[in-house]
Amino acid sequence: MSLLVFGLVMVFSSSSVTSYYRYEGDVFFFFKKQLLWACLGTITLLVMQNVDYWRWRRFTMPALFLAIVLLLLVLLPGVGKTVNGAQRWINLGFMSFQPSETIKLCMVLFSAHYLAAARQQLHSFTRGTLPLLGVLGLVCGLILLQPDLGTAVALAGTVYIMLYAAGVPYKQLVGLALSGLAAVALAIVLEPYRMRRFLAFLDPEADPMGSGYHIIQSLYAIGSGGFFGKGLGQSLQKYFYLPEQHTDFIFAIIGEELGFLGGALVIFLFMILVWRGLRVAITAPDAYASLLAAGLTSMVGLQAVVNIGVVTGSLPVTGITLPFISFGGTSLVFSMAGIGLLLNISRYTLDH
Repeated sequence: MSLLVFGLVMVFSSSSVTSYYRYEGDVFFFFKKQLLWACLGTITLLVMQNVDYWRWRRFTMPALFLAIVLLLLVLLPGVGKTVNGAQRWINLGFMSFQPSETIKLCMVLFSAHYLAAARQQLHSFTRGTLPLLGVLGLVCGLILLQPDLGTAVALAGTVYIMLYAAGVPYKQLVGLALSGLAAVALAIVLEPYRMRRFLAFLDPEADPMGSGYHIIQSLYAIGSGGFFGKGLGQSLQKYFYLPEQHTDFIFAIIGEELGFLGGALVIFLFMILVWRGLRVAITAPDAYASLLAAGLTSMVGLQAVVNIGVVTGSLPVTGITLPFISFGGTSLVFSMAGIGLLLNISRYTLDH
């Protein structure tokens, strides 16, 4: 809840200027929407927390099937909403829905279900690991068509960690890691805009007004914050210098307004969440609960690592939000649903 409350404060601070100019002087526009999603997310968390985790297992296949259908629908002309060249949202009129956020939770549920049931076959690649990789490949392929490489990589990384937790042999894990790196490299090379982003990651000053603009402005924001920051609400970069300042690059505004201390606090909170999540996974009462807890924890942790890595120039720019903090309703609700499941599992841990 600390991350959620902190995120609401930062969404208001980072979006107030954009809200004022886009929505007739309403500085609270994005904040009000995020607050509404936070309330819905809290209700979702409480439901997931209070319904025994094993009861959700029977809905794994229907939920996965529905999520894949939604991924297909978002690619259809007239159904999917395009923003900045990416077709990732379904416009429902009163809100936009992002199916890739749904599929992340559904894939974690499916992976935990499959790996727990196939534990005796995991030594065999064809009978154990390959069927899961087939489903993962389909899902990641649909996400890449949006296009959204960041979410695909984060999802694949989550499933990879679950494979490790399930006890898949190291030879398979090494082969999968090398294959995954090759696939990411190929995805970058085949798409000119991704290649430009990668080159900008290596040398952002080579194209300061083009592909290097995001990262340069982000680093300006973080660097100008110093140790203590300029003060809450005092960002200059949010005055249309830094794009996506309340979504993908909100961590840069945190660094500018709250300094190194604010950024370190956010990282510390995520570290506590990951530590507690992994502790739940280790002490879970059964294989399914253990794998589910590991997947839910990895889902949030990897997304945070990728987002902060992008904002600080440690990774190439890709469109992925900071869990619980960035503006975005679908991401917030499904992230909180995952935390609700994790809290539910924690009630049954061996050290509870």
